[in-house]
Amino acid sequence: MADSVDVSKGLPANPEKATLDGKNKFLGMFVFLAGETTMFATFFGTYLGLRSGTADGPVAADIFQLPLVFIMTMILLTSSLTSVLATFAMKKNQFGKLKFWMWMTFLLGATFLGLEIYEFVEYYEHGLGYTTSAFASSFYTLVGLHGAHVLFGLGWILLLLLRNRKAGITLTNAPKFYAFSLYWHFIDVVWVFIFTVVYLMGIGG
Repeated sequence: MADSVDVSKGLPANPEKATLDGKNKFLGMFVFLAGETTMFATFFGTYLGLRSGTADGPVAADIFQLPLVFIMTMILLTSSLTSVLATFAMKKNQFGKLKFWMWMTFLLGATFLGLEIYEFVEYYEHGLGYTTSAFASSFYTLVGLHGAHVLFGLGWILLLLLRNRKAGITLTNAPKFYAFSLYWHFIDVVWVFIFTVVYLMGIGG
């Protein structure tokens, strides 16, 4: 279907959805994210049901480092903004800016993931191992699952940037960059819920 789009005068205004392939990727990503939403809802429910089961281990208010988590939140939200700027650049056929903002998204995401690993190490050293209590297991599983999604997203955007480093913006790669942007927004939204439900509620009691 890409051949049916006349690009002799440049890319269309929305290159990510100009072809049937692009529209299918757009729809497929929303179906995928609907499944992801259901999965995360299950893990959130499990955490809420187990968070009071601390046994003799540390409780959330004893170990959570809200300033660090707040910084992590700001970094991840900023990475969502840079992915939006990358999408704007794509719609204007500005490949250099698209790559710049995507690399910024990658660097911010990598920084977030590094801080999350540091956070886990700190909690472990303060006595919160994975098997310490039901609270610990559900916490590490939920937050770790989100971290795994960040790691997957970093691999995704790195692969896109390397494979398309000289390709320019085309009707083939525009849907792929756009699908990544949707995925990245999703994991940002999930983190906002984690920040509220896990950290703020954990410290607030």
